[in-house]
Amino acid sequence: MQTYDKRNDNILIHVGGELLKRADAKVSVFDSTVQGGDAVWEGVRVYKNSIFQLDNHLNRLQASAKAMAFEDIPSKEDIRKAIFETLEANGMIDESHIRLTLSRGIKITSGMDPLLNQSGACLIVLAEWKAPIYDKEGIKLITSSIRRNNAQCIDSKIHHNNLINNILAKIEANVAGVDDAVMLDLNGFVSETNATNIFLVKNGVLLTPHADSCLPGITRSVVIQIAKANNMEVIERNISISEMYTADECFTTGTMGELSPVTEVDGRDIYNQGKNNMTAQLLELYLAKAKSEGEQLPF
Repeated sequence: MQTYDKRNDNILIHVGGELLKRADAKVSVFDSTVQGGDAVWEGVRVYKNSIFQLDNHLNRLQASAKAMAFEDIPSKEDIRKAIFETLEANGMIDESHIRLTLSRGIKITSGMDPLLNQSGACLIVLAEWKAPIYDKEGIKLITSSIRRNNAQCIDSKIHHNNLINNILAKIEANVAGVDDAVMLDLNGFVSETNATNIFLVKNGVLLTPHADSCLPGITRSVVIQIAKANNMEVIERNISISEMYTADECFTTGTMGELSPVTEVDGRDIYNQGKNNMTAQLLELYLAKAKSEGEQLPF
């Protein structure tokens, strides 16, 4: 479970072009995020004076906004400037997480119609002191009754703020007293958790679901690249929940949690969690890459 870091008491947050104190960082009740969760977002991590995979995150933010037909999408240069200003103002050069939100902006009156948004998009840069959110000793999962949307409903490639189905799945995990919930697709195959992508290891092969009903995560892509570069076999295919139960290893991936070993799914123990397993190898390789290949901060 995440805990509060007192260093975040006095952070400055970039909202619509201004750096505001935490208590003053607000959006209008007419903003699309309030009216309908009508916004897109990214999570980005700061490692040792650099931001890992920043360009890929900005590409996805802009692509999601374009798919949602936003007007006045800010340029990558403008978003970078806002990010760097926010980090510098807060003295953050390491161990920090950035939540980027781009809303459709303020409406002239309440309502669902995007034609009511006539002020342009609103960018929010929320940078916090935040350690990776999962226990590196391992996390426990249950299977949620809530299904993950596929492209027949809402395309998972749009990284949007309307996360009600994910939140409902997380509530089930909370009630069960575990860390997160596995969400199945509409055909009953494993998609992702409510917050992360999923990988299994079986007989030395790395398996992960197709990115059809799950977000094609940036950390997921990096892990696949690392695995292939280190001669690990990677297969993307449909995965059943029983295959998770009987996996040799299982781990989740995401910007806020990095790589997190799974120790239990629906009460079934996941074995082979030794220090020399594939999960541990990939985490070591991932962290080395994240700490050495990020975009350097300009201050």
